Amino acid sequence: MEQIQIQQQKQEQRQLQSITAQQLLVSQLTELPLQQMEERVEMELHDNPALERTVSDEEPLSWDAPADTPADDAASEDYDTQREREERSDALDAALEGIGRDDEDLPVYQGGRPWNDEQEQAVYAQEPSFYDVLMDQVGEQELTDQERYVLEYIIQSLDDDGLLRTPLADICEQLAIYHNIDINEQEALRLLRMLQQMDPAGIGARSLQECMLLQIERRRNSHMKELMQRVVTQHFDEFTRKHWKRIQQLMNLSDGEADELFAELRRLNPKPGSAMGESAARSEHQIMPDFIVDTHDDGTLSLQLNYGDMPRLEISQSFADLLKDFQTNRDHMTRQQKEALLYTRQKVEAAHSFIDAMETRRQTLLRTMKAIMKLQRPFFEEGDEELLRPMILKDVAALTGQDLSTISRVTNSKYVQTRWGIFPLKFFFNDGYVTASGETLSTRYIKSALKQLIDSEDKSNPMSDDALSEALEQQGFPIARRTVAKYREQLGLPVARLRKS
Repeated sequence: MEQIQIQQQKQEQRQLQSITAQQLLVSQLTELPLQQMEERVEMELHDNPALERTVSDEEPLSWDAPADTPADDAASEDYDTQREREERSDALDAALEGIGRDDEDLPVYQGGRPWNDEQEQAVYAQEPSFYDVLMDQVGEQELTDQERYVLEYIIQSLDDDGLLRTPLADICEQLAIYHNIDINEQEALRLLRMLQQMDPAGIGARSLQECMLLQIERRRNSHMKELMQRVVTQHFDEFTRKHWKRIQQLMNLSDGEADELFAELRRLNPKPGSAMGESAARSEHQIMPDFIVDTHDDGTLSLQLNYGDMPRLEISQSFADLLKDFQTNRDHMTRQQKEALLYTRQKVEAAHSFIDAMETRRQTLLRTMKAIMKLQRPFFEEGDEELLRPMILKDVAALTGQDLSTISRVTNSKYVQTRWGIFPLKFFFNDGYVTASGETLSTRYIKSALKQLIDSEDKSNPMSDDALSEALEQQGFPIARRTVAKYREQLGLPVARLRKS
């Protein structure tokens, strides 16, 4: 029997996603931090003679930024700008002369110099380091050589947030053993008190409570100052847990008094060292922030995009005029003129694409940072790390309407300068944990509670992970022992037997 093979055709619809050259360019620019973006702009200026720096002093708009300033008149160009125009005009002539040999495509950018490049970049605005600010104030004190040495040693013992967590007894012992300086705790305390009178207020405190009191002491005498001191000295546990209603009841305050008191307490800075920026003297890498967020005294926030030395760009007038002339006389062109027209149009279109991509990058960065500020507003207002709420890339993408990949590019290798220091954008992202009562807390908040337990434990009998788990459960965090162990390791804290002293 003859077999008949039947071929079946099946039609199906599939969605294939392709990316245009412009989308690829936008993606590349969006991912670049400020330092590499400056390099990318300089590279494009060098490779495309149709691009040039604008002669206007106009600043691009950003959220809450002042309106544009009027552009300078062309006659006010400085010598460098005029010389650059002449050089670009010469480059144009040379390019047109070799038009037949110029069949190169636009260069594809593969990324800027690595972060560990030998040319070290300065911190934005040349801010003095945490160490330098205090050393300048030490220089104003009348001290003996030994007192100055001890005071500087105490400053070097400060944590990055400006607090001194090394006991004075340990500092005196270290000075005696390693530096041959014999000083008692009373003398060390006197020098520490001197440090605590320096700026910013709260520097050199040995605990959060002392830090708050040092800041309150500098306020003018008033009824509000007395109320603040009462809260921090008599109701500190309620203050750290933000049990405002309980404090209001204990102090018998009216709603108006309580609101004013709590508003003033929120202005206290738990990390005075961060107010002067990061500890640059202790950092091997200097950072150029991509964003600047200002927290004003009335609680409002403002955002600016840091442009650094990055110039504003425009289409070269020489190329624009040449393109217009070519298009006007198109019917009477020679072959060489038509090749010149094609070259000119390609360069002008590439210049337009790059300027459009820079503007898209600017809008994308601002939109993303505004979303982060909205989601983490309590932190930007008060600078308390425990106020960071759970936030993932998906939350920012939902608020901005952008793709997850776009948010990931924006937050990669970028930094923001705030009133409380300079932070990578990744700092604001953390997972959440839902308690038995349904309250969502950030894992960073739980880690902070865990660290406080370990810091305050009896060092002769440190708590095991099981004991830490039970203690956290009593505070409302029913965390399993293995989770405690994971968080402890992430905090860089050893097991109980290694913490014993």
